Amino acid sequence: MEGKLGCFARFFLTAKPYIAMICLQFGYAGMNIITKVSLNRGMSHYVLVVYRHAFATAAIAPFAIIFERNMRPKITFSIFMQMFALGLLGPVIDQNFYYAGLKFTSPTFSCAMSNMLPAMTFVMAVLCRMEKLDMKKVRCQAKVIGTIVTVAGAMLMTLYKGNVVELIWTKHVHPHYAETTSASSDSSDKDWVKGSILLIIATFAWASFFILQNVTMRVYKAPFSLTCLVCFIGTLQSIAVTFVMEHKPNVWSIGWDMNLLAAAYAGIVSSSIAYYVQGLVMEKRGPVFVTAFSPLMMIIVAIMGSFILAEKIYMGGVMGAILIVMGLYSVLWGKYKEFKDKELSDEILDPVKVNSGNNNNNNNMMMIDGVEANDIEMQKNETHISAVPAIAISAPMPTPPMIAVEAPKV
Repeated sequence: MEGKLGCFARFFLTAKPYIAMICLQFGYAGMNIITKVSLNRGMSHYVLVVYRHAFATAAIAPFAIIFERNMRPKITFSIFMQMFALGLLGPVIDQNFYYAGLKFTSPTFSCAMSNMLPAMTFVMAVLCRMEKLDMKKVRCQAKVIGTIVTVAGAMLMTLYKGNVVELIWTKHVHPHYAETTSASSDSSDKDWVKGSILLIIATFAWASFFILQNVTMRVYKAPFSLTCLVCFIGTLQSIAVTFVMEHKPNVWSIGWDMNLLAAAYAGIVSSSIAYYVQGLVMEKRGPVFVTAFSPLMMIIVAIMGSFILAEKIYMGGVMGAILIVMGLYSVLWGKYKEFKDKELSDEILDPVKVNSGNNNNNNNMMMIDGVEANDIEMQKNETHISAVPAIAISAPMPTPPMIAVEAPKV
């Protein structure tokens, strides 16, 4: 029995990162579905961004106060401007453009377009000289080819729609709701090109957010506090943007309905819990492991969207999504090989450092032993000399010889 429990415990410890990331992708997928329903019911995406980051700030602030009370660095003007830019790029530009693109397209399409994020981040990292690019190496070629394929897949999804892909459950599940949903979708006349452009801008802003966050984290090493402050600054900026874009006071009204659920779910699950879980898994397995699960969200959203929203899946979207996933995993493979090569070089350098350190220690010990031996020898000589008695020998002083002096003659 104990052996079975031990095997189960080891299996759980091994599978825990996988379970955490799969659950997180289900959380992201649920956020896309709930947000889509809320936007279809007329909620302003500007107000949704404000409420989302207000919930995120309230949820993560206690952790920042408790765990980083004595390790919070001082905020300088440069750090504050970086936080201001992070709030502008993430909560304001990325979320508003993403929700606007989601309103014009569909959750599946939006998730597929967001898979451009690793490739776009790689391009920006190369331009900012955070990523080295050596085309003679296979891993760099894989990253470049994957980036090109990802962009091609996004362009295919944007410019080509194609025929509707009929799924088995779409013919039988909720037929009346499917008819009303398709009728409202046809009447709204979704602008897929406009939505695609908005989603690309949102992905660009999110990639810029990651680049700037990497720079800020090197100086301000308090992740909970940084996330809390960025969400708070983003909330204030979103309020200002909403006052400019929305002039009706009733857009702020929110009750115990889908709008409140969308704001609370997106803020707590997709912002607070997601940051914490990603940080834990990234610390154990690295960023490549975390990013590799992002295409799973697109598949979950496609299935959930066809069930709940009875949304249509087009052939162009399927082909573009396949290209995006292929390009994404090509980039991730290149990053993985780069990480393993760096790990291998560190393992080779460590024994050299240890051996050189041991040689230095041996030399130092030999020098110390030699000095100690000389000191002991000198002490022995001094002891031996001090033990010999001093003997006084008295000898008569020699007298000078007598000199005969001849007397003068008379």
